[in-house]
Amino acid sequence: MFAEAQSDPSLSKEAYEAQEARLRVALLKAQYERLERAERALLIVVAGIDGAGKGATINLLNEWMDPRHIQTLAFGPPEPDEQERPPMWRYWNELPAKGRTGIVFGSWYVPLLLEAARKKPRQRRIEAHAEAIRRFEAVLSADGVQIIKLWYHLSDKAQAERTERLLASPETAWQVTPADRKVRKKYDRLCDAGRLAIGLTNGAHAPWVVIPSADDRLRAVRTSEAVLAALRQRAVPRVDPAYAGPPAKPARGARRLEQLDYDAHIDKDDYETVLGLLQGRLARAVRSPDFRRRSLVLVFEGQDAAGKGGTIRRVTHALDARQFDITPVSAPARHELARPYLWRFWRRLPRQGRIAIFDRSWYGRVLVERVEGLAAPAAWRRAYTEINDFERQLAEHGAIVLKFWLAVTADEQLRRFREREQSPFKHFKITPDDWRNRKKWREYGAAVDDMLARTDSAHAPWHVIPSNDKRYARVQVLRHIVAALEDSL
Repeated sequence: MFAEAQSDPSLSKEAYEAQEARLRVALLKAQYERLERAERALLIVVAGIDGAGKGATINLLNEWMDPRHIQTLAFGPPEPDEQERPPMWRYWNELPAKGRTGIVFGSWYVPLLLEAARKKPRQRRIEAHAEAIRRFEAVLSADGVQIIKLWYHLSDKAQAERTERLLASPETAWQVTPADRKVRKKYDRLCDAGRLAIGLTNGAHAPWVVIPSADDRLRAVRTSEAVLAALRQRAVPRVDPAYAGPPAKPARGARRLEQLDYDAHIDKDDYETVLGLLQGRLARAVRSPDFRRRSLVLVFEGQDAAGKGGTIRRVTHALDARQFDITPVSAPARHELARPYLWRFWRRLPRQGRIAIFDRSWYGRVLVERVEGLAAPAAWRRAYTEINDFERQLAEHGAIVLKFWLAVTADEQLRRFREREQSPFKHFKITPDDWRNRKKWREYGAAVDDMLARTDSAHAPWHVIPSNDKRYARVQVLRHIVAALEDSL
């Protein structure tokens, strides 16, 4: 794998000058064509042996291409706000739009490489890091992000000579990092770590390319050729199912919506008493010191006019306004469509000690987009697995994830629609889309049952609540939230 790079091949000045102009013109042309098509973003992941000239290569790409359409994404140790969210959050946040290019330095490979380079690497952690990477790259690749990964390599002798040469001049000594100085002592372990990482994560949809780096000219040419090939690539490589993780469990035959007791209700006097008690318990739970190490993610879905807004208000009445954010989800905006589907939801994840409330959510892909034909069948079928992985990452990082489906009967929905039309305070809530959706009641019901069967899990459970009586539904939602918080803290 590293044999050629460790032989430290070089390129003559004449040969380099003969290729430089051609490559620069070709890169710019391919970059502009990519921008015009705006079909996929390109992520160039930079990794390799310290002291191999990775930083200089990033600078060269920005020089040879139009830097206005390149995002250089340099990640160091996680900042406090990044540590309070799942590890992949900061990478999701910075994804470039379709047509643009991102150069990633200090990527999601750092934890894997650090673990693999230990004197006694822990195999379970290596496998966990590799699995997280494979799933992350599979989701991106399947949803409009092309990935190419460049590993910069040279022999231990060449690395030491380059470090000494840079240190010899005050003008270049600043380029040498403490990590560069330590490479020679653990060169073999670093090589083994690189081989392992590449072997575990190399795929047609996210390939690794080894760049010989002892000679600056050859490094520049090989990098340019690899990036040019990626920019010109039109075909979208198929993602190996093994990289995406296990598929979501198939839908069961049970129809949970049909099994609900829609006559369930609570008396008004009892409601006011119980509501106040539950809101008090919720307020105490989220203000407790233990909650500062957790976060709460609440997802509200349901048929139109099922009472999501009113239920959310009864929840937030118990909360400090500085502690929560409500995200009303509608059709994605243009800049959101230019990125992977889950991008806009990753960006709204809460810090520790905070609460994120989603009034509709990422489940739109397997509901409205499925039923209305807004997403291709392959996309919404794949979404079950992607959503399960997303929610698993939240839970593993300490988030309490609760999902609520508020259900009403068709007759009750019709009554509420007519009431809204007559009310000066509620008529804005009824839209032509609401009436159109009623015509597909059965199709939406089937999609909901599939969603519940495929995405209900212990770490992110669905609570399906009959909402013909809004008071009853509000109390049940609060009961589930309070129980989950008190059990977890």
